[in-house]
Amino acid sequence: MISLLNRLLIPFLLLWISTNLCAQTAPSKLEIEEYSGLHKAAYLGDVESINRLVETGADLENRDNAGRTPLHVAAFASRDNAVRALALAGAKLNALENDAYDILTIAAVANDLELLDLAISLGANTGNITSRYDGTALIAAAHLGHHRVVKSLILGGAPLDHINNLGWTALMEAVVLGDGGKDHIETVRLLVSYGADRNIPDNRGITPLEHALARGFKEIADLLDWPDKQ
Repeated sequence: MISLLNRLLIPFLLLWISTNLCAQTAPSKLEIEEYSGLHKAAYLGDVESINRLVETGADLENRDNAGRTPLHVAAFASRDNAVRALALAGAKLNALENDAYDILTIAAVANDLELLDLAISLGANTGNITSRYDGTALIAAAHLGHHRVVKSLILGGAPLDHINNLGWTALMEAVVLGDGGKDHIETVRLLVSYGADRNIPDNRGITPLEHALARGFKEIADLLDWPDKQ
């Protein structure tokens, strides 16, 4: 069992580290200080200035050095009113910044349910392919055990079984990159109950159930195995 555990987990530990090193990059203090126009108004949540700037022809899709539009900046700052104002003015909800994140995935990683629900209500695409791993907001949320976000994304039509370029679905990430605690247990329960395919293996042919057993995640293993016993 120890050798099996090592065989399964060592590559994923390295990938977990690299994933965290390559996490989303919010605007830095220096960048914020240098913002002007719509980027500054978006960061501050200044809806009055946003509307005035839009009326005078400001470019909604203008980008900072990291490829962030004002909408991305508002999302990183969790300025819901600014997100709404920019979206209603015509900002592209599915735009990606330089690390290939959209506002839904920014909200998913931040566990910002209010922002996420707002973005979905405004028309953001829950199936957008995001991040350098060609994932989705659902995969990002499942990875982190943000189960309330996971549920909203599922109800919003997010694809349950999208496979990223690591060969992982949302369900696989919840097992492989999760900690086996209550948040990831609930994440797995939601994914399974809404119909995620429990049998899609990783690139080496190992299923989520096999990973859960190897990691000693009994409750998750039971969730993954239970439907086969009915």
